[in-house]
Amino acid sequence: MLRLAMTTDAETFERVREPLADRDIAVEHVQAKERALSVSGSGARDDETECDDPADRGEFDEFDVGLVYPSRLMEGAVVDRRLGVPWVNGRDTVVTSRNKAGVLAALDDARLPTPQTTLVSNPVDESVVEAAAADLSYPIVVKPNSATRGVGVAVVDDPDSLLGVVDYLNLVHDYRATGDKSYLLQEFLPNAADYRVMVVDGAVAGAVRRILSSDAIKAGRWKHNVHRGAEAVGVDLSDEARELAERAATVLGIDYLGVDLLETDGRFVVNETNARPTVDAATKYEPDFYDRLAGLIRRTANKRES
Repeated sequence: MLRLAMTTDAETFERVREPLADRDIAVEHVQAKERALSVSGSGARDDETECDDPADRGEFDEFDVGLVYPSRLMEGAVVDRRLGVPWVNGRDTVVTSRNKAGVLAALDDARLPTPQTTLVSNPVDESVVEAAAADLSYPIVVKPNSATRGVGVAVVDDPDSLLGVVDYLNLVHDYRATGDKSYLLQEFLPNAADYRVMVVDGAVAGAVRRILSSDAIKAGRWKHNVHRGAEAVGVDLSDEARELAERAATVLGIDYLGVDLLETDGRFVVNETNARPTVDAATKYEPDFYDRLAGLIRRTANKRES
């Protein structure tokens, strides 16, 4: 049986354990953050001899493959060295997908539809922000380039509101340790349907539509992130949407990818991608989702042997 390391113990970990175990892949959690990791010296490396008794294994011993590189890249570098395994979605893949502007630029270069977007690299004068916003029509979406789960995303209706949000971003970016000092100005697509499409090995393996409750809509909510209270409902995608998601994964060269599509007025665009996608309930995916995921995991594990 293959041993698969996962550095998340949240929903995805719990959901994939049993289906993958049924396919002879043992899923185990490896803690990569909020702990102390020995880097060098005594105790830094576990004994590399194979252990027949699981109780005698070190925490990083005898794994065959990892499912998605750790979210914190600094800690991930240590865990990656200790595990010494190939990853389904390694460091470069995670970094590629995390850079929203880089993803949109690559997709636009490949002639895939995306929202009109401008990257602002702080610090800049207000005149630069105002000039960038002039190419868009209010309301405008302002979002950090590297954040996830809708964190820091705002919609502004006028120049003063835009500059007010930018003031807050400037305060954050003034801290020297802030790694990514960029943000996006993006066209706002009102009343857009929001989809998360799971692509495995270049083909759509399922999709959900993220829906806000009527009470949330009445309260003025517009973010469709599940972590912000939206409900994920399994859907059958149109051929157009399926092809767009698959093309996005192909352009980026990512085998296991969540692709976020927005649809408004009959127009689909790729809004974002996620190389660390949350796996939803199996009933919301294609019947062979776990067969295909297991196949990808095994093929990745074989890279270690070759």
